[in-house]
Amino acid sequence: MRIAILDDYQGVALDYGDWTGVQGHSDITVFRHNISDQKELIEELQPFDIVVAMRERTPFPDSILAELPSLKLLITTGSRNRSIDLLAARAHDIIVCGTDSPAGGTVELTWGLILALARSIHSHDAALRAGYWQLYLGNELKGKTLGVLGLGRIGSAVAAIGRAFGMGVIAWSQNLTADVARQNGADLVSRDELFQLSDVLTIHLVLSDRTRGLVGDSEISQMRPTSYLINTSRGPIIDENALMSALEDCRIAGAAIDVFDEEPLPADHRFRRLGNMLLSPHMGYVTHEAYEVFYTQVVEDIEAFMKGYPIRVLAPVTA
Repeated sequence: MRIAILDDYQGVALDYGDWTGVQGHSDITVFRHNISDQKELIEELQPFDIVVAMRERTPFPDSILAELPSLKLLITTGSRNRSIDLLAARAHDIIVCGTDSPAGGTVELTWGLILALARSIHSHDAALRAGYWQLYLGNELKGKTLGVLGLGRIGSAVAAIGRAFGMGVIAWSQNLTADVARQNGADLVSRDELFQLSDVLTIHLVLSDRTRGLVGDSEISQMRPTSYLINTSRGPIIDENALMSALEDCRIAGAAIDVFDEEPLPADHRFRRLGNMLLSPHMGYVTHEAYEVFYTQVVEDIEAFMKGYPIRVLAPVTA
């Protein structure tokens, strides 16, 4: 049985979970780099029976799955991966399994980014290393308004921390009700009010046809010149060109972005040149604790499949 582990950037996949039993019956190849070219990806993966994908780093549409006749099992870390065409996988007799996905890392990273922006920690660090001392003033969060776009599992946890900082919390999403918002310590506001009233606006939505491009020029233009925008969800929820224009014109105070339209972020991307932007490389879930869950359960998925009883099978969403 040939197994491919994709996008193991840090080279640590085999350090988590007990691979002993799997290694005794398999030939495992670890790919530490992202293969973005579809033709190259197909050529690399054609010999493999099992492929392990790290979240949505490598998409698997029908055009790729159809060209992998040896593939019998595709595992994604996490229980939801919109980059895998589950209907196509079923049509090609490929079983798709997942794992649990801890949310704590993304919640904590969100607050790390908020605090770094509010107190200019990243700018102070760079200035201090260059020989300067106390160039900037910071902003306190107490008494400010935290706007949460998407009050689900992650958004509600982010909101709870905002209240601990003494912030007022408002929220909006397409299906959010006043009762659910109230249960999570937030006030439901309109979409426009969310952008107009938030001192810090943080995004916690699933990427879908409804949310793609949801935050565009119209929404960003309603934000205050002193406000911050945070995205640790998915890049395409924000119109990148609209965000770049707002930051270049200083129409908002700053943004912290962990997710991008194209990942890894191209070396010549304009985001890299914006001084009022804090960047991180899609690292919300990249923690020791999350990887322990991911790869422990990946091994369980493989072992169960080898025994003929697949577990954590992801069913296609049908109309």
